[in-house]
Amino acid sequence: MTDNRAEVAFDASAEDELESAEPGAGEKRITRRQLITRRFLRNKTAVVGGVIIILLIAIALIGPYITPYAYDEIDRRAYLKPPSEKHWLGTTQSGRDMLALTLRGLRKSLLIGFLVAIISTSVAALVGSFAAYYGGWFERFALWIIDLLLVIPAFLLIALLVTGGPKGPYSWLLLVVLLAAFSWVLSARVVRSLSMSIKEREYVHAARFMGLSAPKTIVRHILPNISSLLIIDATLNVGAAILAETGLSFFGFGVQAPDTSLGTLLGEGARQVNSFPWLFTGPAVVVVVLVLSVNAVGDGLRDALDPSSGSGGSAG
Repeated sequence: MTDNRAEVAFDASAEDELESAEPGAGEKRITRRQLITRRFLRNKTAVVGGVIIILLIAIALIGPYITPYAYDEIDRRAYLKPPSEKHWLGTTQSGRDMLALTLRGLRKSLLIGFLVAIISTSVAALVGSFAAYYGGWFERFALWIIDLLLVIPAFLLIALLVTGGPKGPYSWLLLVVLLAAFSWVLSARVVRSLSMSIKEREYVHAARFMGLSAPKTIVRHILPNISSLLIIDATLNVGAAILAETGLSFFGFGVQAPDTSLGTLLGEGARQVNSFPWLFTGPAVVVVVLVLSVNAVGDGLRDALDPSSGSGGSAG
């Protein structure tokens, strides 16, 4: 995540824009939520991306129950068959339906992406805000951990740990934990920078003088003021996690058989793409569309939450 995400945190400038969007007497005042919604809806690319993501999630959840074949079902009369009315995306060498496999892979990749995004953004928010609030040895220790994780070759380490880790139907949970462990560090730095300025504001000092504990002060007064950044960070982390999982699974270090993901399907299809392109094309298109849609929504949220952005449109 780049440092320009720090610009999206709401501060006094956001309140100024909200004040300027207030209509004249007799008209209803525009709330902050309505202002954000209007700015987001003016970004057509983000809206289209959001609609596509919703459709993909619905297809991933409902699709396996309405397709004629299960992802692990074998059609012994159709080995490596091209797309047809019976198998819309063709079949694999073992006779499995590519449409069912793609839906299964989409569900798994989405689940991994959302879990990694939630965990990594939560860790970044807590570590960054607590480091800024407490300072001293706690801040130095947190920054040392961040710097250490930044220099570790994450891809290689995750590949080694997943390969030597436990096997079974829930082995992908280890992949989620490892991806999240290396995904929060840059976000934590940005959260720390924003929290250092917020902790000096009057309402934070007032909460401290009233005897409110540090954790409650952080949760009630600091984190809500950087919620815009956290929302955008979580959104973009979904796409980053899906790409990371796809890359690891492509090389055989991610989701392990007999389970499947978009990355494993791409890895298997790439070996036969010249002779049987349908094994690769379907999952590849889904990955590209999914990641582009997530990034479009992230950019749209950034523009909508950033009052200084001109691409978000005016409030009127």
